[in-house]
Amino acid sequence: MIKKNHILIIDSDNKIVNFISMALKAQGYKVTSSSNGKSGILAFCTGNPDVIIMDIDLPDSDGINVIEQIREVSQIPIAVISTRNIEHDKIQCLDKGANDYIMKPFSMGEVLARIRVLERYIPKELAMAENKVFTFPDLEIDTEKRRVTLEGKEIHFTPMEYKLLVLLASNAGKVITHRQIAKEVWDYGETGDAKSIRVCTASLRRKLEKDTSKPQYIFTEVGVGYRFTDFS
Repeated sequence: MIKKNHILIIDSDNKIVNFISMALKAQGYKVTSSSNGKSGILAFCTGNPDVIIMDIDLPDSDGINVIEQIREVSQIPIAVISTRNIEHDKIQCLDKGANDYIMKPFSMGEVLARIRVLERYIPKELAMAENKVFTFPDLEIDTEKRRVTLEGKEIHFTPMEYKLLVLLASNAGKVITHRQIAKEVWDYGETGDAKSIRVCTASLRRKLEKDTSKPQYIFTEVGVGYRFTDFS
């Protein structure tokens, strides 16, 4: 069976969770679940799901707040499942970043069809350079030779620093979120916590920037991630 995507379910109703989980697993999906907002956000941060299915009536928080927190760092597809049939609630969920709104009760056939639509919006894997040369003012990154030169002088990096540099440079001009960095640089196997990312980025800047307070290459997008210069 072809490996399918990872679905995170956030819902306090065990019967609903079991029903959806069994059906998704039967179709080859990887499934994890959380029963409240706090554990749901933790599962999102550490489990790297591809799609989220969630209720907005959670025991510890309003699901709309959960959507807002996730949208601060990710464009992962989110489908809300709810008994709320009030137009205002639907509009609010969609305005806050949900991609779909499914009313309870529902058929599993409908949910599967909706997931197939959501899968079209899964962010594609970030480009990681293979045997390419990236040239910026005073900076050249040769990934085939694994060689970085600044103003003609070779600069040496730790393995993590180098991976982060290549990730940013190969996506020049794009904002790369903390979560994306954690996935790509830490190879999915580690959470790549915010402190580790900050330390690694600071080290890169010390080696690349003439003045770290006025960067030329690596820019901070506050609360989101980092962006590499797009001029070449």
